[in-house]
Amino acid sequence: IRVSHLRVVAGTEGQSAELTLDVDGQAKSAEASGDGPVDAVFNAIHKIVPHSAALRLFQVHAVTEGTDAQAQVSVRLEEDGRIATGAAADTDTLTASAKAYVNALNNLFARKEKSAPAAIASGF
Repeated sequence: IRVSHLRVVAGTEGQSAELTLDVDGQAKSAEASGDGPVDAVFNAIHKIVPHSAALRLFQVHAVTEGTDAQAQVSVRLEEDGRIATGAAADTDTLTASAKAYVNALNNLFARKEKSAPAAIASGF
């Protein structure tokens, strides 16, 4: 999964996100609103890639100084006892947030795939 397009509207009249993800070579798009722009972005991701993972950590740090500072975003997701982290940096905090969340999802799905053969072999 890869972020290919993101447009966020935020302000006093509400927050919304338009997002396109590349999922296995196919462009998939969604629009979502939220309680803030980051929530709107994460809700749009969830519409495209449904999952039951819970957000356990969301951190933003400025990597450089000034108005063009790079934002480093870290995300931790948990699903069925599995924990996966993701990170991304961008001069746009919302883009970095989307990329970090997608990175965490990719890591979570990779962990699921690794454990699936063991579950099948043990009879589950």
